[in-house]
Amino acid sequence: MAEIPGGTVDLRDDRRGTRWQAEIAPFLLGQYPVTTGQHGAVTGTDPAPSVSSAAPVTNISWLDAVEVCNLISARAGLAQAYSHDVRSGEVTWDRAADGYRLPTEAEWQYACKAGTTGYRYGEIDEIAWYDANSEGRAHDVGGRTPNAWGLHDMLGNVWEWCWDLYDEEVYGAYRIFRGGGWAESERGCGATVRRRSHPTFTIDDLGFRLARGAA
Repeated sequence: MAEIPGGTVDLRDDRRGTRWQAEIAPFLLGQYPVTTGQHGAVTGTDPAPSVSSAAPVTNISWLDAVEVCNLISARAGLAQAYSHDVRSGEVTWDRAADGYRLPTEAEWQYACKAGTTGYRYGEIDEIAWYDANSEGRAHDVGGRTPNAWGLHDMLGNVWEWCWDLYDEEVYGAYRIFRGGGWAESERGCGATVRRRSHPTFTIDDLGFRLARGAA
């Protein structure tokens, strides 16, 4: 986990034409997306048995990612961040818990930029796997240059689920994912790009990254 310092981040929603600033408290964020090996170690299952254990886990829903966060927390002896009411489908985040969780959208963008101000934190072919160089697949994590805070694959390789609802009034339970994936165009791999889908949605270029509150 990398230590991310506190600060502020400017966000925008182009669909609604809104902009806002979020305060970010110090937190911890995984240097890499969760891998198939890490996922298999805590779940006993492998959603993509034909790929490397160092490749980012994909075909995992937002609800799956939340459950994996809780499993990893339990294994580490930490308080689980999430509770899931199966009947209502509602997931509640205990913000006082010290366990693993998904980053918020604001945390993700702030960490991705790592103090930079541009659309990306480096030249795309140096930092990201995307449609022009990925050869149609995800790659083992850490194969591209990290950002200034030591975070690899924040852009490209796989999209990453965040905690936040996208727009509850219009899209209901849809959750946000960020970062672009191996099948994405160059334009789609940027620090401010926002996508969303239902929390049960899975696809082969969407994974997640672990976060925790600062120790």
